[in-house]
Amino acid sequence: MKPYKNKINRIRTFALSLVFIGVVIMYVGIFFKNYPIVMLLFMVLGVLAIIGSTITYAWVGAISTRAAQVVCPNCGGLTKIIGRVDMCGHCREPLTMDPSLEGKDFDEAYNRPNKKE
Repeated sequence: MKPYKNKINRIRTFALSLVFIGVVIMYVGIFFKNYPIVMLLFMVLGVLAIIGSTITYAWVGAISTRAAQVVCPNCGGLTKIIGRVDMCGHCREPLTMDPSLEGKDFDEAYNRPNKKE
């Protein structure tokens, strides 16, 4: 079984990586000082990555406000669930709010609409 993280944390990690990728892309542009067009291209791509990060953070914030808050039965921490199955954001305990999935092995595919039970 592959390691699985809470959906909200996974999206936030992606958004944070976009910030660092954007900064690295802009830094690479510094090495092309003698070619202003190439340097400008790297700077614009870096800024676009950072803008993409901002949009991603706004999107995950909107998702987070609609997520169901539950108390994890394992660690007692307050966490948010998105979809039919998710992991606790603190201890990675599989969580579900669907009574038909209780007792079944955790599978991320239960969140897809075409998954057969």
